[in-house]
Amino acid sequence: MIETLVNSYFRSNSLVNQQLSSYNRFLDKGIQGVIDRMGTIQTNVEGFELKLGKARIEQPRYYEVRGGYRHVHPQEARLRNITYSAPVFLEIVPVFNGIERPVYSDVFIGEIPVMVKSRLCYLSGMGRNELIENGEDPDDPGG
Repeated sequence: MIETLVNSYFRSNSLVNQQLSSYNRFLDKGIQGVIDRMGTIQTNVEGFELKLGKARIEQPRYYEVRGGYRHVHPQEARLRNITYSAPVFLEIVPVFNGIERPVYSDVFIGEIPVMVKSRLCYLSGMGRNELIENGEDPDDPGG
């Protein structure tokens, strides 16, 4: 009886659902929350500060030596031993003596590792056949 109940639960609820939900919440609200609490960056230049705005996170990509960025899927990242990560951009407004200057809307501030099957991942929402076509294990819960 208990075994049937446990098996039924795990058929509809993966062990990693909590981690994926937490990671997605961090992407949706956590990063921007930290930036909003920070607000501004004080510099060593008198009267000059940087006001922080909206963060934007793109899907995973990789810079190829021979020419520019291209999308990378988890399987390729594993095979090439590269980090499966996404770029993070931030809107920054320079403020000098209380006067805001033109906004820099796409300042690259770093990368964040991407959790497989999170909302940033290319595998998110793929069906069983699509996962197989992309070289992924359809039974992998992600994480």
